[in-house]
Amino acid sequence: MIAQNQISTNQFVITPKVVESQEFIEIATDFSNRLDIVREAISNAYDAKATNIKILFDVIDDYGTPVLKITLKDNGTGMDKEGLQSFFDLGNSLRRNSPEYIGEKGHGTKIYLNSKKIIVTTSKNGVTYKAILDEPFKNLYNHQIPQVQVTEFHNDELKQGTIIEIFGYNNNQRQQFTHDRLKDYIMWFTKHGAVDNIFYPDKYKNVKVYLKGLEADKEELLQWGHVFPNESKNTTELFDEYLAEAPNYYSKIIKKQGHLKNSPEVKYEAVFSIEGTKVKYDYNKMIRRKGYIAPEGAYTIQERYGLWLCKDFIPIQRKNEWITSKGSEYTKFHAFFNCQALKLTANRGSVENTRNEIMKDIENEVKNIYEQILSSEDWANLAYLEDEAVGYNTVAREQQNYATRIRNLNKANIAEYKNLHLVEPQKEAGVYALCLQLLAIQPDLFPFQILDYDTHEGIDVIAKAEKTIPIQNSKLYYVEFKNHLINNFNHSFENLFSIVCWDTKIKHDEIVSDIAGIERKLEIIPPKNDNDYTRYFLNDPRKAHKIEIFVLKQYLKQKLGIEFKPRTSEDIY
Repeated sequence: MIAQNQISTNQFVITPKVVESQEFIEIATDFSNRLDIVREAISNAYDAKATNIKILFDVIDDYGTPVLKITLKDNGTGMDKEGLQSFFDLGNSLRRNSPEYIGEKGHGTKIYLNSKKIIVTTSKNGVTYKAILDEPFKNLYNHQIPQVQVTEFHNDELKQGTIIEIFGYNNNQRQQFTHDRLKDYIMWFTKHGAVDNIFYPDKYKNVKVYLKGLEADKEELLQWGHVFPNESKNTTELFDEYLAEAPNYYSKIIKKQGHLKNSPEVKYEAVFSIEGTKVKYDYNKMIRRKGYIAPEGAYTIQERYGLWLCKDFIPIQRKNEWITSKGSEYTKFHAFFNCQALKLTANRGSVENTRNEIMKDIENEVKNIYEQILSSEDWANLAYLEDEAVGYNTVAREQQNYATRIRNLNKANIAEYKNLHLVEPQKEAGVYALCLQLLAIQPDLFPFQILDYDTHEGIDVIAKAEKTIPIQNSKLYYVEFKNHLINNFNHSFENLFSIVCWDTKIKHDEIVSDIAGIERKLEIIPPKNDNDYTRYFLNDPRKAHKIEIFVLKQYLKQKLGIEFKPRTSEDIY
């Protein structure tokens, strides 16, 4: 009999289980970039020691329905029965903890499961396996582990290698798989476009990838190695050839190798290519730029360049904040820092699984390299070119501006009024200058008095309407000066007393909108008599004040008899 204060206890063990179908589908859909299927195919082919890799995208007809077909073919070592089992398993990598291989998690090929059908044909040591997996994504979505049907053949004459055919990948959505976009991805984010060619130029020089995107007519051969530009000429020759554009054609490659300070057993390789804008344009046709129609999938320099952290020399994640001193300094760099101690997430999209002490060591090493570059002769040469370009641009702009102003001056309309030599304004500042000239001898020209003029921000002029009342007791208003008044007014109508412009093409009853979208209708009232002038108002029936517009071209003629005429060869002003 249990005492009243005793507690009955029972111990047992819980063994955590994995919901296999859920884990499969989580991994299969974890690759946010659908082009990652190409990265995984190339990594597997490289791990299989292939020298000939084909990546072909096609659309086939399936009873009237277009179906995306991806063919991945290589002449690598192929797979035996155990290798084929590992290929379809989740987390079962035969290369785990093998530093010479890229694949180590057993996750990469699961991206293939995001499809309707997979056929794998692989040959090794005279044995060929043909594995067929139907409706993998549909089965996983229904919480069922898909079954792979395998047929085994024996033929000693068969060549080793693997062919993978994937049907209906990515829910048959095909817009991303254009040739230029695929080529760019391969040469940036796969082993075939990895940056180890800078350090080991002969390592994979015999490996060839043949690519055909959906719209391509034939396969294109892609040679191994990331594309870097040739280094530029010395600074003097560069400036002599390109003048103000010289910084845009500057290119210098800096290589570094070493070990992390607090983990000296960990090696790194870094390449920092300092590149001007035109250099990038010359070798990278995927960069969007003004006046250029880039291929589908194009990007800006800001979106792609800077510092990439790499594992297996494959770029994984950008860390531009480590090499930024002036906000956008990173755009000058085409830089990569490779370290095998980086730990990647399951989809290889991030390095955030890396231990904090390793990441801090890498950050410090990157910043040390960056500081060395900033204090180097190479950076000084670029700074020299930029300073020379600024000076040249300043002189060139002044010369161009001088020539333009001379041309405009010779074409300008002029007038004379009470010994004042007047020139028709070409810009807003000219309108204000013309008004100041006239106000000096005609102070009652406008029904307001200018108190303050500032073009840095907001509306140009603060004025008061009653000229005889002290400022402290006066109501102050805005007056805006414009060269030509258009329908979209770039200020608010609030507190606006008047607008002074040289001319306008806005017609009677047309709508003018302010910066807040408030609308007023233009009202044009003809002169009542010979001493009157044409009046322009922006009217809003809900507002008591009509904003008067002084159209100087007409106003000065009607009010003061000033008429502007073309300058002749005889005019001395």
